[in-house]
Amino acid sequence: MRIGSKEFDTKKHCYIMGILNVTPDSFSDGGKYTDMDAALFHAEEMVRDGADILDVGGESTRPGHIQITADEESARVVPIVEAVKQRFDVPVSIDTYKSRVAEAALAAGADLVNDIWGLKYDEKMAEVIAKSGAACCLMHNREKAEYNDFISDVLDDLRESVKLAKSAGIREDGICLDPGIGFGKTYEMNLEMMKYLSLMYELEYPILLGTSRKSMIGLALDLPADQREEGTLATTVMGVMSGCGFVRVHDVKANYRAIKMTEAILRVHSATEQHSPADCFELPSIRQKRPVDVF
Repeated sequence: MRIGSKEFDTKKHCYIMGILNVTPDSFSDGGKYTDMDAALFHAEEMVRDGADILDVGGESTRPGHIQITADEESARVVPIVEAVKQRFDVPVSIDTYKSRVAEAALAAGADLVNDIWGLKYDEKMAEVIAKSGAACCLMHNREKAEYNDFISDVLDDLRESVKLAKSAGIREDGICLDPGIGFGKTYEMNLEMMKYLSLMYELEYPILLGTSRKSMIGLALDLPADQREEGTLATTVMGVMSGCGFVRVHDVKANYRAIKMTEAILRVHSATEQHSPADCFELPSIRQKRPVDVF
């Protein structure tokens, strides 16, 4: 997958998208990085710790969030995108579902649009991305957690997003998909999606996993947002084992180390000819057709 000027070999490695929220009300770090200096310091820290992409967000999308105007959102993100692109050699993603915000951020230098509605909220979004030549991440989402066959319905919904992308002319090597943990799903559905992540590869696009500090982890561990790092790391490891090409996280250093350790184990196993009950540890490039449930 190509994002900006960089190629990402998601069949051989899981890359890190570091979260840079310039919002006053995000669920776990709202208000921390609204100041330019604080945002740039955090961006530098994440790049130093191993972030491959920085994802800039100007509107909280947590449950019950208050929607802001495209003008206000643009005013928050555009200066940050410009400043990050001037200072760091790293692709920048804009986390928005509004075409006007995406257009402004792309003009400021953003390389990828991360759309939590998979091109289905704003009918102009696909055209804006296509015209810019940028990449996109299309997330699964629904207004209500109502499904006939949960996993199959998620796959079908994502196929619809891919169809919108391709119809608009978004380039084939510029698409990745996000199963949408925490969006339009119950707690049990989120856990089920984690278990069956490998089935996402029926869609034949790189997968981005975004679980960092989310309520699924909070409910499983009965912990507040600022104490969910270990739970996030567990989901990252499972994401790597299931072949995810990207993880979107707050705590870059810890996730970088977890990915590096997991991939080291996977590579050693792939180099041997002996087989054991640990056969579930496959290289990310070997897409599993079963859930990771044989521990």
